[in-house]
Amino acid sequence: MSIVQYRGFAGVRLEAEVIGADNDPAVLLLHGAGQTREVWRGIAGALQEAGRRVISLDLRGHGGSEWPADGRYDFDTLVEDLRAVLAQMETRPVVVASTLGGWVASAALERDAALLAAGLVLVDLPVRIDPEVSQKIGERLRTAATLAPGQAQWDVRLLGAFDSGAMTERLDGIAAGIAVPTLYVRGAMSELVSSADAAAFVAQLPDGELVEVENAALVVTEDRIDALNGHLIEFLERRVPRGSPEYRAGSDAWTFRDALGCFATGVTVVTATCPDGTPIGLTANSFTSVSLDPPLLLVCIANNAGSAAILREAGRFAVNVLQIGQQPTSNRFAGKGEDRFAATPWETGEFGTPVLTGSLSSFECASEAVHDGGDHFILVGRVLKAIFEPRRDPLLYFRGKYRKLHFA
Repeated sequence: MSIVQYRGFAGVRLEAEVIGADNDPAVLLLHGAGQTREVWRGIAGALQEAGRRVISLDLRGHGGSEWPADGRYDFDTLVEDLRAVLAQMETRPVVVASTLGGWVASAALERDAALLAAGLVLVDLPVRIDPEVSQKIGERLRTAATLAPGQAQWDVRLLGAFDSGAMTERLDGIAAGIAVPTLYVRGAMSELVSSADAAAFVAQLPDGELVEVENAALVVTEDRIDALNGHLIEFLERRVPRGSPEYRAGSDAWTFRDALGCFATGVTVVTATCPDGTPIGLTANSFTSVSLDPPLLLVCIANNAGSAAILREAGRFAVNVLQIGQQPTSNRFAGKGEDRFAATPWETGEFGTPVLTGSLSSFECASEAVHDGGDHFILVGRVLKAIFEPRRDPLLYFRGKYRKLHFA
């Protein structure tokens, strides 16, 4: 067992307990309000025995995670915490979350789910909040929080930070955007969610399943561990098996993408000039040399990129290879809605193309050829001029994350 730290939204420290082998498929456990990662201890042990690497996370204001001085516990902040943690993980985990954790996980995975997680399990997730039930739960939580000084396991300020009654509106329609295999586990005697509401929620999921645990109100309890473990492990083995992921023609495109992501690359920004003189550019890591004589290189551009049409027709373009200090530049040119060049040092190169100053290297090119390549096109350039800075380290990209060069 080891304790690891993650950085949540606004740099808040989040603490997790990790068990299992590093190379086993990951499962991330999220507890509910008024709980800590300890609630998962028995389940985490069973998952480890089933060949899973288990990360049990304390939400902000709970257990060993930071209790922020500003008392910021609004729902969107909790969601961004989880998205930040998932972005820092080396592999896409299956997220297993109960009650409050389930709300957070559902909202966090409403967009880009397949980029962040391999699957989702929602346990005891309230869908439509009964005001009386909500009030009773709030009273129980307040009572549990008023322990002797120093014994409280969570910050009672959380209760006043967001309106649990508003969650019904927030959850409306959210299921349709959760594009990963999802299992909903409900206690058959639950007062938090009716069988009909649970079924309606699951029906909206692109790939959802519903199971009920008999003679149980809340499933994440000591006396229901065996039942929950059985459903969890069966779902994991069936939908996210321990064997190495395999892509075959017609399979999930994200599996193919993950396989390609095992090839570490540098990061570039490809730039050119519009006919009216406006500079354009985008981030690309599909870049390679083609020939030394003549000096040729290529870069692959997505057909749906905003700058694709201009780059297809450009007579000249530049490829700027980024160094470790230019990660913000990479993000800027990969995003939308920002004046990319206004916030980036650049100059016009000798051959009229925008060149990003401070780059590891820059290649000014004349367009040699354009080839179609599925949902991308291959832009081949004849190098007219190359400059480079040998004293800087490269910005690297591997398995969906930026990396640093480690010297032997």
